[in-house]
Amino acid sequence: MPVYSMTGYASAQHTGAPAGPGAEAKGGRLGFEIRSVNSRFLDLSFRLSEELRQYEPALRELVAARIKRGKVEVRGYLESTSGDVLREPSPRLLQRLGALQDQVRSWLPDARPLAIAEVIRLAESDSGAPADWSQALPRLARGALDDLMAAREREGARVAAMLLGHLQQLRALVQQAQPLVPQLVEQQRTRFLERWKEAMALADGAAVPETAQDRALTEATAFAIRIDVAEELMRLGSHIDEIERLVKRGGEIGKRLDFLIQELHREANTLGSKSAALELTHISVDMKVLIEQMREQVQNIE
Repeated sequence: MPVYSMTGYASAQHTGAPAGPGAEAKGGRLGFEIRSVNSRFLDLSFRLSEELRQYEPALRELVAARIKRGKVEVRGYLESTSGDVLREPSPRLLQRLGALQDQVRSWLPDARPLAIAEVIRLAESDSGAPADWSQALPRLARGALDDLMAAREREGARVAAMLLGHLQQLRALVQQAQPLVPQLVEQQRTRFLERWKEAMALADGAAVPETAQDRALTEATAFAIRIDVAEELMRLGSHIDEIERLVKRGGEIGKRLDFLIQELHREANTLGSKSAALELTHISVDMKVLIEQMREQVQNIE
């Protein structure tokens, strides 16, 4: 399955008359736009013309069936393509509006009179039975959704390629750090024993209890264990393998990747805090830079 980004945009238009009574008088351009950005969950919002509001439940179901995660904004609108843009108000409508206005102002003397633009808008809404866009709008929405998913797939492929490249670099850093671990542990143990022998030489020949020697050796061994980062490196390798497997499998992997990136960052931090060598510290810093770059991209995967 492909990896989908949560970022995308698509639009589609349909020009012509809808179905239903008064369709010829209401012909025009039907427009549909859909854009999405990253979000933790699916967040749908609709901005539809008044004539299209009734189709929101069907559009919501259509979008939710294709998109599982992201902040998605859907816009539907109508534009007139008729040469006679302004519909002339009928005498009957003007008479009715005048009577209603007189009635309202008899009760509310301070109410302002109707403006010409308002009368024209009312004339447009009084043009008869509403047009039926129930066939054209879903067809248009499906086409726009196809384009959006294609755009999200292209962006997802780019992000997946970047993640796989960073995983290769992380794996190389882990392999670079692994030979250092036994060397560092042995170096620390040897350094402690040398200091112990120096302390014995300064003891003026006084005997040091055997229990004190055993305790010192135990503490040296415990310190060597504390700086042993072999377990962290093993977990880093395991997380890298799992992320690579998910990216190559595709599908809805964004939340799992986000969790694994957090685990990668935790292990890289521990590696740096337990580091007893400058070289290992540099490796830890390089790892955290790569992981932070991956975190920014993973947050955009569905």
